[in-house]
Amino acid sequence: MKLRPPDAPVTVFGPDFPFAFDDWIAHPAGLGTLPESTRGTEVAIVGAGMAGMVAAYELMKLGLKPVLYEASQMGGRLRSQPFEGGSGAVAELGGMRFPVSGTAFFHYVNRLGLDTRPFPNPLTAAAGCTVIDLEGQTHWARQLDDLPPLFREVAQAWDQALEQGAGFSGLQQALRERDVLRLKALWNRLVPLWDDRTFYDFVAQSEAFSALSYRHREVFGQVGFGTGGWDSDFPNSMLEILRVVLTACDDHQRLIVGGAQQVPLGLWRHAPAAHELQHWPAGTTLASLHGGAPRAGVKAIARAPDGLLAVTDAWGSTRHYPAVLTTCQSWLLTTEIAVEESLFSHPLWMALDRTRYMQSSKTFVMVDRPFWNDLKANGWPQMGMTLTDRLTRGTYLFDNGSDQPGVICLSYAWMGDALKMLPHGTEKRVQLALDALRKIYPDVDIASHIVGNPISISWEADPYFLGAFKGALPGHYRYHRRMYSHFMQNELPAAERGIFLAGDDVSFTPAWVEGAVQTALNAVWGIVHHLGGRSHADNPGPGDVFADIGPVALPD
Repeated sequence: MKLRPPDAPVTVFGPDFPFAFDDWIAHPAGLGTLPESTRGTEVAIVGAGMAGMVAAYELMKLGLKPVLYEASQMGGRLRSQPFEGGSGAVAELGGMRFPVSGTAFFHYVNRLGLDTRPFPNPLTAAAGCTVIDLEGQTHWARQLDDLPPLFREVAQAWDQALEQGAGFSGLQQALRERDVLRLKALWNRLVPLWDDRTFYDFVAQSEAFSALSYRHREVFGQVGFGTGGWDSDFPNSMLEILRVVLTACDDHQRLIVGGAQQVPLGLWRHAPAAHELQHWPAGTTLASLHGGAPRAGVKAIARAPDGLLAVTDAWGSTRHYPAVLTTCQSWLLTTEIAVEESLFSHPLWMALDRTRYMQSSKTFVMVDRPFWNDLKANGWPQMGMTLTDRLTRGTYLFDNGSDQPGVICLSYAWMGDALKMLPHGTEKRVQLALDALRKIYPDVDIASHIVGNPISISWEADPYFLGAFKGALPGHYRYHRRMYSHFMQNELPAAERGIFLAGDDVSFTPAWVEGAVQTALNAVWGIVHHLGGRSHADNPGPGDVFADIGPVALPD
C-alpha cells in the first residue's frame, strides 16, 4: 500500500486491522465477482440498520438478492424522529454526530448527496458558545482560553497522558500515513499493556494527572474535552478509549441535515449506476427487490437438513439460505432469536454473551425559534451548549434557521445518569431537565418557547436493542477479536460456516457508525468468498490480507 503524506487527515484506519475500506469500496474494479451460477441467489440479512443496509446494497451490486429482516424500525440506531408540524425538525435518537475520519461511512453519505454541517460540540464554532456548570459555578466560553486555568491544565494533562502512556503522536502519525507495518508494531505493543486496565486507571496513574489534584481528574470526568465528559467511560478498557482518540472519532464531527436515518433509508431506495450492477437490470434497488418493505423480524435460525440455514420470521414463515448475516446487537441472538447453538463455537458464544452494553437516554423538545441566539446586555447569547454535573449532563442546541423551529436536546446522558431517567415518562423527563437548566439559566424561560410534543428515548428499555452501544471492559480484547475475525471462516467446521456477524458492536470501534460499515464490508467479503467468489486482483478485499495484518492474537 502506498504511504500517504505526513499531513494526511486522520481516518479510521485500524489500528487493529489497518485495511483501507474507503479505498476498497471506491475502487473502479468493484468488490469482487461471483460464479455465474450464484447470480440472483437469496442471502438473509437480519437487521436493517446501517450495517445491514450497507451489506445488502453491496451484495445487490454483486448480483445476489439480499433479503432483509427487520423487527423494529429501518435504520436501527440511526433513528431520526420528526417533530409533528416541525418543518423538517428532527430528534436524533441514536447516532447524531459523525466524525469526518469515518471515511467509509461518508462514502455512502456523499453517494446519496446528503448535506452535512458541523456538529455543535462544546468549544466549537458551531456551538456558538459553551456553558460549563460544575458544583454550582458557571463559566461561559467560546474557546478554551476563555475558561479558568484549571480547565486548560486538564486539557494539557490529557494530551500529556496520551503521549506518555501510549506514544500518541507517533502512533497517530503512522495512522495518518497509513504506514501499516509501523502502525501494527506500535499498536500491537499497546494491546497487552492496556487491555486489562481501565480508562480511569490510565488517567489516575499517568504522570501528567498524578502531578495534579483529584479535582483535575473530576473535571476531566465531568466535562472532558471534544464531545464532553468522560466519566461514564471510566470503567471501560483503555484500549477502547485509545482507539477513539487515535482515529479522531471524538473530533471534527458533523451532523446530517434532515436526519441521519436518511443514510440507511437512502441506500434502501438508491439505484446504483448500471455499470455497477453485475446481474440486476438498471434501476434495481433494495426496495424493488423486496416489493417495498423488508420481511418481519427473525425468531429462529437453524441448520436445515439440506445444509442451508433456515430463517424463521415472526409470522412463522421459514426460508432457506446459503448465507445469513446477523447485524443485530449480540444479546439478541440469545434473547430475541433462537439461534441453534451449534452454529457458533462455545468461545464465540462466550464473546457474544459477555458483550457489555452502555445505557443512554436523550430528551428533546422543539422550540418556536433559536431564541438562544438572542444577545444579552453583556454580549453573550441567552444560552450555550451546556455541560454540567446536574441531571442533564449535556444539552445541545440545534439551529435550523432564524425563521424555523429549533431543537434542543435537553439531556444526553449515559450509564447511571441515563438510568435515573429510565422509570420516567417523557413529560417528567422534560420537567426534570427544565428544573436543572433553570438553575444554570435563571433568567431564561425555556418552557415558554416549547412547541409540539417532546420526544425521548432510553435504548436499554427497547427489547430490540437492550442498550445503546457496546462499552468493552478490561480483558475483553480477546472477545472483540473473536467476533471481529469471525468473517474469516476457512478454518471453521462446516457446521459453523455461512452465518456471519456485523454491526458496530462486532467492530473495534463500538458506538461509532464507521464500525458498523467496516464490519458490514468484512461480511460482504466473507459471503462472496463463502459462495465461491473472489476479489479482483487489483482490489484485494479484507479477507485477502487478513492473515498478514489482522488483529494481534493474545494467548488464552
